[in-house]
Amino acid sequence: MAVFSDTEKMYEVLGELFELLLNDPAAGKKFKESNLVIKFIINDPDGMLWVDTNEMKVICGSAELKPTIEMTLSGDSCHRFWLQQLKLPVALAKGKIKAKGPMPKILKLLPLLKPAYEAYPGIAEKHNIPVN
Repeated sequence: MAVFSDTEKMYEVLGELFELLLNDPAAGKKFKESNLVIKFIINDPDGMLWVDTNEMKVICGSAELKPTIEMTLSGDSCHRFWLQQLKLPVALAKGKIKAKGPMPKILKLLPLLKPAYEAYPGIAEKHNIPVN
């Protein structure tokens, strides 16, 4: 059974997580400077999530934006990534996450994710998503 019961629950959890990340004093500034539009195509449950660092906003669902980076993954892989049980280089190599766009920019963002890694277990638990 999928970690996220439905698309709405996934949007609640991941939307909250990315809002926290964009509003983080240190990481948010670096994201703003990156000028990226990241599109996450998530399956099981199906949905799309956008992180627009130009406008510093998160959009759950369809959007009329041109992504700089496109990441395709399952809801379960996303959950495992934020719990740090799935490392991006390994996930890319094994096809658990597919990425389109400039890989150096994707990898450069990894150090900025620390506040999200720290916050995700609490956010997941708040939404009754198991973290172990």
